[in-house]
Amino acid sequence: MPKRIEVRISGLGGQGVVLAGEILGRAAVYDGKHVVQTQSYGAEARGSAAKSEVIISDSKIGFPKVRKCDILVAMSQSAVEKHLKDLKKGVLIADEDTVKHIPKTKAKLFRIPATRVAKTELKSGIYTNVVLLGALLRITGIITVESIEKAIGDVVPRESLEKNIKGFKRGLELVG
Repeated sequence: MPKRIEVRISGLGGQGVVLAGEILGRAAVYDGKHVVQTQSYGAEARGSAAKSEVIISDSKIGFPKVRKCDILVAMSQSAVEKHLKDLKKGVLIADEDTVKHIPKTKAKLFRIPATRVAKTELKSGIYTNVVLLGALLRITGIITVESIEKAIGDVVPRESLEKNIKGFKRGLELVG
């Protein structure tokens, strides 16, 4: 892993964008990294633009905002349209069920059927975010599986813990 990696998770309010960022940031802390996690979303909680940014570093973080991300996780078409310009020649992970068109990019592209898996296998689209976290981890290896699972256990309600962990593990399996 590079000394500093900047991740932007973007989509719409209600998709679990902020929760995904919180889980990723907490897991990186468990792995002994320095972390800054920020979030922004529209005035309406559901349906408006939302993003969560996580900076993971081996050393102290001087500037807490993502300028150009190394990894972009796009959970909606508008997320790609708005944030692709800020992606370095890095990794783009897109939910293939909600992102239909991806402009030409030098980034390494991964299309993940996250919404479909969440809805068909876990019976709810609310698990799309953890499916994408599983794919993110398999693709990048930026943190450990154990730390993500511990972080999920710390932040999701007990009654949905089992399905969140199952969704995360399915995300790991979706990437060859």
